[in-house]
Amino acid sequence: MKTTYILTPFFLDEATPGLEALIQPGWTTVAPVLPAADKQARMSVLHRQIAAQVAGAVQQGARPASIAGDCCTTIGVLAGLQRAGLDPLLIWFDAHGDFNTWETTPSGFLGGMPLAMLVGRGEQRMPQAVGLRTLPEEQVILTDARDLDPGEREAVAGSGLHHLRDVSQLLDYPIPDRPVYVHFDTDVLRPEDAPAMNYLAPGGPSVSQLELVFRHLAQTGQVIAASMSSWNPEMDPDGKSQRVCMQLFRTLLGEGA
Repeated sequence: MKTTYILTPFFLDEATPGLEALIQPGWTTVAPVLPAADKQARMSVLHRQIAAQVAGAVQQGARPASIAGDCCTTIGVLAGLQRAGLDPLLIWFDAHGDFNTWETTPSGFLGGMPLAMLVGRGEQRMPQAVGLRTLPEEQVILTDARDLDPGEREAVAGSGLHHLRDVSQLLDYPIPDRPVYVHFDTDVLRPEDAPAMNYLAPGGPSVSQLELVFRHLAQTGQVIAASMSSWNPEMDPDGKSQRVCMQLFRTLLGEGA
């Protein structure tokens, strides 16, 4: 299957020029001039454009692969898949749960909320702005999520999410026979392998462990979309994190060695 890469060089609503170095011929870039508005309104401009690009790629028989600076862009990716008539299983790789709501978040950070938003919990302004339909919690596999806030931990435990604490559990997990959308937050990797992360969490899988899991998922033939929340380019002067994460992403897409 042909892959259509969609690069959004932003972290939330702030431009991240360092990601623009990734652009290759044939890639689509989502980089509009954002309005003078509040953060969620600005982010929704990005999400709507991502959704349009994702839907267009699927309708042309391609697999969309989104790269952006934060996990909230998954709102646009999932909305685009839904517009194209797909109702996928979501597999979410992350050191964190991204399952906070305003009631559980210690920081008020929107980037810690997108998975909760996708399943209809907490803040819903951005999902509504892009026409997202709520994803049933039972259609989500959250893997790793080793660093959870106290209230968030309770929410995950009491939810319908399938929480696999070790990514290697996916090697034997009975994945339903349906389209699969994989989200890869690069901070799921252990810090020594990819240190250029804004929110490092001790532990996590090694590159070789994650590569094995990604190759397994690619071989199922069910991955119809993927997204990656990137490293911080300003913290990656030697390019180590970029090289590691891009190779893993290509493996997930069936393009690795």
